[in-house]
Amino acid sequence: MPKRKNTFSSWRRGLAQRAVHAGWAWVQRTGSVTAEHPGRYRFGAMGTGTRLAFPLGTVFGEPWIHMGAHCIIGEQVTLTAGLMPDLDLGPDPILRIGDGVVLGRGSHVIADTTVTIGSDCYFGPYVYVTSTNHSYDDPHEPIGKQWPRMEPVEIGRGCWIGTGAVILPGARIGRNVVVAAGAVVRGTVPDHAVVAGAPARVVRRWTPADGWQPPLRTPPPVPIPEGVTPEQLRALSGLDEETAAGLAELEPGS
Repeated sequence: MPKRKNTFSSWRRGLAQRAVHAGWAWVQRTGSVTAEHPGRYRFGAMGTGTRLAFPLGTVFGEPWIHMGAHCIIGEQVTLTAGLMPDLDLGPDPILRIGDGVVLGRGSHVIADTTVTIGSDCYFGPYVYVTSTNHSYDDPHEPIGKQWPRMEPVEIGRGCWIGTGAVILPGARIGRNVVVAAGAVVRGTVPDHAVVAGAPARVVRRWTPADGWQPPLRTPPPVPIPEGVTPEQLRALSGLDEETAAGLAELEPGS
């Protein structure tokens, strides 16, 4: 026979659950890192409104990490400058992150030599960016003990980097580039391109002369007009397709 529900026990469990959730929300707020509340971290630069969500991933070499304003660094994001902590990396920043950059949960940016991320770039979760790769020149030495190869990485402003993408040493990504989820990027990517695959290749590109080639398969989204209220949007959501299409054909002011 099913056990009788213990109302008092259920009430206590619900109360404890709410307390745990409220406590964890407090920990997340308190543990996040900002310019005003950096905790033990001393970044070379951190702009206004930038926040590293708690819990953080591995972070070291902070004096050589420069972040712009209004960046969102998700939970468990790793940011490193240099091969290991407590190195003197000289007078110049090693990892530069522009204004308005979003790094998704679990992403890694490994800057053993210079890595530059332009402003307004958006990274999905679990993106891996590195300026260092293993070498295997000596067939007799374990690969992990051989001196790595390092090349600077540059990601232009306005890019969209999909979930699980890997940006390898020496990558030079132009402006407003889309990197598909799971792509592995090396070499140079031109401005206004879409790349996909492993290794990544250009699958679509925009130029002033030809526009998008191959052409886009869907029309661009139409922004919500200024002045539309949430109540009006809720009313529109309840209309059937025929009525909505009829309203779209009306002249302004009708």
